[in-house]
Amino acid sequence: MKLNVVLYHPEIPQNTGNIMRSCVGFHAKLHLIEPLGFSLDEKHLKRSSLDYFEYLEYEVYQDYSDFLKKNPGKYYFLTRYGHKSPNQIDFKEAKDENIYLVFGAESTGIAYDILKEHLEDCYRIPTTDKVRSLNLSNCAAILLFLASSQLEDPELYKDEPDTFKGKNFLESIDVKELSKAHKEYE
Repeated sequence: MKLNVVLYHPEIPQNTGNIMRSCVGFHAKLHLIEPLGFSLDEKHLKRSSLDYFEYLEYEVYQDYSDFLKKNPGKYYFLTRYGHKSPNQIDFKEAKDENIYLVFGAESTGIAYDILKEHLEDCYRIPTTDKVRSLNLSNCAAILLFLASSQLEDPELYKDEPDTFKGKNFLESIDVKELSKAHKEYE
């Protein structure tokens, strides 16, 4: 089983860059379905994904049918037209399949004909009636967290890894030194 994020016709490089970073953080593969509203070598894209681009597993497809042919598994479509909340998804039911979280273009979403074919697998993140939808990269992060929490990926750290400051960083640091370090950033 592999967790996957699918961006159908993404338009804004900063959103895709943020999603790239989330994919690396949640151990997910990113699938980009053309047309893209940007070039993959744009500086905005690389700035958003920061130093994580080298760890990103991703693939680009000519169109949706090209993507479908190459990626069997369980699909969950995120759309403002869904009737169920993503917290109702039992990702463990699909644990033997690849899981695909499908998100649409920022301006138009996922094509209606695709959504109509998958009405039972359309989900909406509940919001007030004051916004049509949340930011694409925020939605991807929310769904990645929900899925990875249920699936309990053993490669995700519940504590600060030793490759950074380590599990017991706060317990071991001198509070006066910590306060001094924070003042240096002001």
